Amino acid sequence: MRELDYLKLLSRQFPNQEKTCVEIANLSSILTLPKGTEFFLSDLHGEHEAFIHLLRSASGVIRSKIKFIFKEEMTDEEILEFANIIYYPEEQLDPIDFRKKETYDFQKVTIMRLIKVVKDIASKYSKSKVRKSLKQEYVYLLDELLYKDTDRDNVKKEFYYEEIINSIIEIGLSKTFIIEMCKLIQKLAVDTLHIVGDIFDRGPRHDLILDELIDFHNVDIEWGNHDIEWMGASLGNETLILNALRIAVRYNCYDMLEDGYGISLRALNDFAARTYMNDPCEIFMPKILDENKYDVVRPSLSAKIQKALAIMQFKVEGKLIKKHPEYGMTDRVMLERIDYNDFTIDIKGQKYKLLDTSFPTIDVNDPLKLSEEEEVLLKSLKASFIHSRKLKEHIKFLYDKGSLYKIHNGNLIYHGIIPFDKDGKYAVFKGFDGKQNLSGKELLDYFEKIIRNANSDVKMHNFDSDNVDAMFYMWCGSMSPLFGKDTIKTFELYFVGEKETQVENKNEYYKLYQDEKTVIKILNSFGLSESGHIINGHVPVKVLKGESPVKANGRLFIIDGGMSKSYQKSTGIAGYTLISDSVHLTIATHKPFDKEKFDTPEIKEVENIAKNGRIRIKDTDRGKVIMEKIADLKELLVAYRNGLIKEE
Repeated sequence: MRELDYLKLLSRQFPNQEKTCVEIANLSSILTLPKGTEFFLSDLHGEHEAFIHLLRSASGVIRSKIKFIFKEEMTDEEILEFANIIYYPEEQLDPIDFRKKETYDFQKVTIMRLIKVVKDIASKYSKSKVRKSLKQEYVYLLDELLYKDTDRDNVKKEFYYEEIINSIIEIGLSKTFIIEMCKLIQKLAVDTLHIVGDIFDRGPRHDLILDELIDFHNVDIEWGNHDIEWMGASLGNETLILNALRIAVRYNCYDMLEDGYGISLRALNDFAARTYMNDPCEIFMPKILDENKYDVVRPSLSAKIQKALAIMQFKVEGKLIKKHPEYGMTDRVMLERIDYNDFTIDIKGQKYKLLDTSFPTIDVNDPLKLSEEEEVLLKSLKASFIHSRKLKEHIKFLYDKGSLYKIHNGNLIYHGIIPFDKDGKYAVFKGFDGKQNLSGKELLDYFEKIIRNANSDVKMHNFDSDNVDAMFYMWCGSMSPLFGKDTIKTFELYFVGEKETQVENKNEYYKLYQDEKTVIKILNSFGLSESGHIINGHVPVKVLKGESPVKANGRLFIIDGGMSKSYQKSTGIAGYTLISDSVHLTIATHKPFDKEKFDTPEIKEVENIAKNGRIRIKDTDRGKVIMEKIADLKELLVAYRNGLIKEE
């Protein structure tokens, strides 16, 4: 039996037998409801428009429900129009004059159809949860309309329901009522949202994605390497600050930097324009996938800015690597390996000509030394990152809602890899102190502790701690479960033309994850059964080459299909959503986002996961928590009946 002190605390919430019994009955009934629908998305990479569309459309699930409900009375075109009202109610309804009598039928039909959709989607939830998902002002109206079918034998009440809808229209409430119902449908369609890493980089506005996630009702995040890059940058890791800025400039993301986070680039722009005035910086020309609205920068200037950042990054990176030989990355101190007489670089005993030979800020006697101007500039950029309020808010959210991996409802979710060696065994990491043997789950737990400790160090104003430094290793270290390769070749990709120098070898994990036995071994090591799944992101699935997101006989899913525009030429699609409802696992294949088309993803079933008709809440992690609470309440009831606790 629970300790009496605990039961006394519980009695404050349930002060008598009646209230205790009612709560037991309520919780017991919740256990019988179907499991809520979970959505898994990875590698958003700043594609805010595509992501927001997927979130509002529930990756095509809402349209599928509309088609099922109204297949006999609506054409495909009408279904699409109605679906777009649900996804973008304000935008779709703004051109309509709701005061005109000609729109009366449209308003009435739309409200009645929305009620049917809400009723279908709300059928797996308790009335209490549906009410909590709606603005309080509309609870009464929706309650009456949503559950009117229970009075279908009462003909007299049909006039009552009809009058409710007529009144909503006549008093001019229909537009706001329609908008609230559309938002309710969006909320109920996605019960739980799992973001499997890489919100940041490449796309135009990852800041707007995070704003959307912060407002979402139930979300968790499994960190990706690009998330860690920005988390480390926000903590003051200078290498990651320069790296994050370089990638943002490379992909023309000025609006995100200046409008989103208030990071001033004026001093950087001036420095780059002066320092590389006569340098065309051809190898640094930006990849312009999206246009900026607020801060338009000429590609020629962007190239100079990117080069300035790259050179500063290689200097600061080299110093950090030399400071920490335990990272095993001394071969990446690239600026010290250049022969500045003939502008060649030694890579694995072979000399290669550099594609760019203009290095006005490099002291050939001390290549890693920042110039005076670079020192001042770096301090300014670092201050911008550390003091950006919006960035602080976003990084706090990532720490609060995020982790390296998550175990949820029998599945294992992580962004990158579990490192393996060439013998097919878990790769062993000695720890940065060289005294530990870490692999598998222990390795991920070790690195997560470092990531969290880095945040704690900065809260104590320790910006130069080993933990903050190690955020760089999390980004690109060979044993980092977020990176998954033996080395990073940023320098070679810029400065060396020969392809053999640019190869980044993937960890053995990417061969072994095809093997069901290996995947089951991973699941077991995290305390999960072989009926579970691994949900994974990080590496785009190249559908054009015949690749499939389903691996290991359906035990593992790679759901990075290229939401980022930069990947879509090689993938042939625009990403995936893995959807887990109370019966099926399905995969929604995204089409490249076009705001004029609002294309709906194609949804295909990959597994029937229900054992006895449907998975109920009692079969989920939430169910375990509820059953524990029921057990506590039953003990409280016994304590009341035995006189151990007095009732109020």
